[in-house]
Amino acid sequence: MKKLLLAGAVALFGLSNAQMTKGDWVFSGNTGFGFNNVTTKVKVAGQSADGPKVSTFSLTPSVGYFVIDKLAVGIDLGLTSTMTKYDGAKDTTTTFSVMPTATYYFANDSKFVPFLGAGIGYASAKTKEQINAMGVSSSDETTVDGLAWKVKGGVTYMATQSLGINLGVSYDQFSNKETFMDTDVKTHVNTFGVNVGFSYFIKAKAQKSDK
Repeated sequence: MKKLLLAGAVALFGLSNAQMTKGDWVFSGNTGFGFNNVTTKVKVAGQSADGPKVSTFSLTPSVGYFVIDKLAVGIDLGLTSTMTKYDGAKDTTTTFSVMPTATYYFANDSKFVPFLGAGIGYASAKTKEQINAMGVSSSDETTVDGLAWKVKGGVTYMATQSLGINLGVSYDQFSNKETFMDTDVKTHVNTFGVNVGFSYFIKAKAQKSDK
């Protein structure tokens, strides 16, 4: 009976270990929304007014290949939409990024696997401004591109040996420099977000055995 219980415990324990060894693959999809929704109240000389309201949505699909145990190198695609509303004006900025990344998973004997990652690549930001004042509407649209980098961290809960649920935070920076009329204009966009998603791990040996 003791041997049977021990065998069962080992089998259950084995399910908590993610497949994060050299040659394995990981596919992830993370999303974040609502966490950056901010409404400001401004009060001057006894009069109050609403400040800008900002809401964001992000989607980050990614793929990684484990070059060594626990370290995956791959590509992160990022799509972030930020909307700012204030006093009849609405600005919408949509940013698309492509970043080579490296992510290290601190795999252990627990179903909770912490991870840290970083990446650097290219991003393009498109901003559309709409103004509606005194019955007159106008709009303007601009697009800039440049260097982008990010750092991320969090924890993956291994619901099964292959499927994990992610909860993490990330910090992204987008930088652009352009010259207008002999004047340098630099743009920096910093984004801090909280995101949830999933990761699916594919075992290399399992793929070979199926052939």
